[in-house]
Amino acid sequence: MDASLIDRLAQAKVLVVGDVLLDRFVEGSVGRVSPEAPVPVLNHASQRALLGGAGNVAANLIAYGAAVTLVGVTGADEMAEELRRFCDGFERLACRLIEDPDRPTTVKTRYLSGWHQLLRVDAEATGDLPAPVVADLLAVAREALAEADVVILSDYAKGVLGEATIAGLIAAARAAGVPVIVDPKKREAGLFAGASLLTPNTLELERFAGVRVDSDAAAEAACRDILARVDIEAILVTRGAAGMTLVERDRGPVHVRAENRRVFDVTGAGDTVAATLAAAIAIGVPLADAVRLANAAAGVAVAKPGTAIVHPRELKQALGVEASAHVMARQEALDQIAHWKELGLMVGFTNGCFDLLHRGHLHSLEQASRRVDRLVVGLNSDASAGRLKGPGRPVQDAATRAAVLAALRFVDMVVLFDEDTPAELIAAIGPNVLFKGADYAEDEVVGGDLVKANGGRVELIGLLPGHSTTGTVDRMKDGGTGG
Repeated sequence: MDASLIDRLAQAKVLVVGDVLLDRFVEGSVGRVSPEAPVPVLNHASQRALLGGAGNVAANLIAYGAAVTLVGVTGADEMAEELRRFCDGFERLACRLIEDPDRPTTVKTRYLSGWHQLLRVDAEATGDLPAPVVADLLAVAREALAEADVVILSDYAKGVLGEATIAGLIAAARAAGVPVIVDPKKREAGLFAGASLLTPNTLELERFAGVRVDSDAAAEAACRDILARVDIEAILVTRGAAGMTLVERDRGPVHVRAENRRVFDVTGAGDTVAATLAAAIAIGVPLADAVRLANAAAGVAVAKPGTAIVHPRELKQALGVEASAHVMARQEALDQIAHWKELGLMVGFTNGCFDLLHRGHLHSLEQASRRVDRLVVGLNSDASAGRLKGPGRPVQDAATRAAVLAALRFVDMVVLFDEDTPAELIAAIGPNVLFKGADYAEDEVVGGDLVKANGGRVELIGLLPGHSTTGTVDRMKDGGTGG
């Protein structure tokens, strides 16, 4: 695969139908236990919301540049209006949300201390839709089929994709000659008869087939059993650390191993897989190659905290067709950050010379990354670092320092700046959170006033004592180990 294939994903036109959710995050820190009950007290710092469920599938597609029509159901409430406002923020997203006044808009509210989830509260109704709402949904979806290359049915078991709805959608897509990808939650594979591709995980496949799936051979056998009973063209089972197995009628299986990277959070990885498959199929990529592409995208997604979206540049790096994906020129970085903000992601910023990266640096960067969706690191250029640190510094050139930072799993972007301070860069980025070490007072942090004036906040990260680049350099000069 080459870079041009990934760029062509932007040509895809995809219809996504399913359970559209609002994912809300209430964030803060826990410092004590309530005297009223043995529960932690969350000191509220901020809250945010994202498109979830089928909406997250759409967000992944939009990240590739694809054009998306999103069809779902909401209640007649304030949360529905918030969902519509989110949709309005995406240029290439057409939201077609049907209103059902007898059900609430589905909202998942997570209470977080750092990235530790304390509690999740769900507001939802999971019963089947009434017949008039089903009729409206099918009518809207059939109209959107005229502009679609691929349809995704994204089932989160919240009632939108009932049996009648699924059958009607698949029949309409087949009549229009549009392939259908189903991310299933139902217990019977037969409900998806007529689909082009079914993408169960291991547990879902085991429920469909009634057997344990613990090997390549078992995965293939279970898929073959379902294909023999149900009119489905192919099954792709996502098997976590074991990778993926694709079984098509009258073809040998394709087993794709999971990307060898640290797994941080699997939330939303299935959405990334479905979106990548759909975009690839839409532009004519053979199914086996689309699966390999989706596997690489999933590897990127699970290395990120929280609900993750994969961007073309990240996918290119994962496939080895583009190096140093996280080191960006300023304008390119600003464009990417603007896109992150359009997706509702919280952007954090910190800066430094990061000359001879040490344990204290790693601690600060990891702590910062846990408090935001994307962490941007501003890096002093060689000239800037020399003016700041004095003769003989930096020890390592900017290209080396940037490459080392970009290789860290908790750094999403590195941007160089040549000025004496990052004030100009901070003003251009407008981060939601500005991080600095706790050896500074909040009113001493460069750019802090600007960030707070724009509704953001400054956070001071506690330092690990005994770790500094200057100390390491001095020990090296004195003939010490240098750490």
